[in-house]
Amino acid sequence: MEELIFENAVSEEQKTENPSPEENKKPKKTLKEELFDWGKTLLFYCFIPLLVFQTFCFMASVPTGSMETTIPTGAQVVTVRSFGRDNIERGDIVVFDSDELGVVLIKRCIGLPGDKIEFDGTGKVFINGERYREPYVSSKSTFAGTFEVPEDCYFFVGDNRGGSLDARFWENPYIHKDKIKGKALLVLFPLNAFGILE
Repeated sequence: MEELIFENAVSEEQKTENPSPEENKKPKKTLKEELFDWGKTLLFYCFIPLLVFQTFCFMASVPTGSMETTIPTGAQVVTVRSFGRDNIERGDIVVFDSDELGVVLIKRCIGLPGDKIEFDGTGKVFINGERYREPYVSSKSTFAGTFEVPEDCYFFVGDNRGGSLDARFWENPYIHKDKIKGKALLVLFPLNAFGILE
């Protein structure tokens, strides 16, 4: 009889340690709770990255062939916003506001504050008396002229040098640093041109 009582006691203990499958089941979530969980996931994986992207980047379009073949006509370009506008370097592809033309432009910076830039009419460029090599230029130009970049300003031209309406032809060829919006990072569309810009 004592043995039977002991066995019963063990059985009761086992039942407590190993609850039945019915006891293991969690209460079913309501539709409202399910939607709330989906909303949190969507916020985390979609909206927050989008917000971060919008804070630090923006899209710029290139409607003309002035930057070909580096950037094709009609391309969409991811641009990193410039918060410190003194960090522009020679060779950077930059997005900026043109007050003269009343549009946003994307061109390559070849002139920094204080630079003297000379176009010799044969397609060669000299900066501060030294030949400046430009492997990205896709067409030559017979333009000849000299420019001296003022303080806090930059000088921008297109890579398609023979087909670009750029600083060489503007009434005011120098863009103040306050007009700079950002540096072009990569071509997003068209997909066949996708890649980091150099």
